[in-house]
Amino acid sequence: MSRLAGAVHLVTTDGPGGRAGFTASAVCSVSDAPPMLLVCINRGSSAHGAFSRNESLCVSTLGADHEGLAALFGGRTDMERRFATGTWRTLRTGAPALADALAAFDGRIVARHAVGTHDVLYCAVEAVASVGEADALLYGERRYRRLPRVPRPAETPAVGSA
Repeated sequence: MSRLAGAVHLVTTDGPGGRAGFTASAVCSVSDAPPMLLVCINRGSSAHGAFSRNESLCVSTLGADHEGLAALFGGRTDMERRFATGTWRTLRTGAPALADALAAFDGRIVARHAVGTHDVLYCAVEAVASVGEADALLYGERRYRRLPRVPRPAETPAVGSA
């Protein structure tokens, strides 16, 4: 499974089960109409209890400069210390969103399924925030990698322009 590279996200929640978060690469789009995401969480993780009791979550997609934060949320660091790093805000559901994430997808958990060692959470996206463009952070073969941002064609300067 380590060869299946993916974007790196912080998945966070807050509510009756408490505030918690973890680093995940097992996140993907399920549908665009309505917008839905799938998030996998290990049932043995320190964040699992909060996610099992809360109804919302936020997926913050990390830029390459967030590697330290990804490592902090992926380790055995207590939740208070995890959230003491970075700048946080909330969108619609009240789940913490990383203020300078490449994108933040805030949503309600609408279904849960146990599969192997993980719970699969299906989330209806209620709000999205984006702060701009930067290199993306990927994880593959047990290490972080940088995916350089490629400008869109409309952003490429015309030939001969200064």
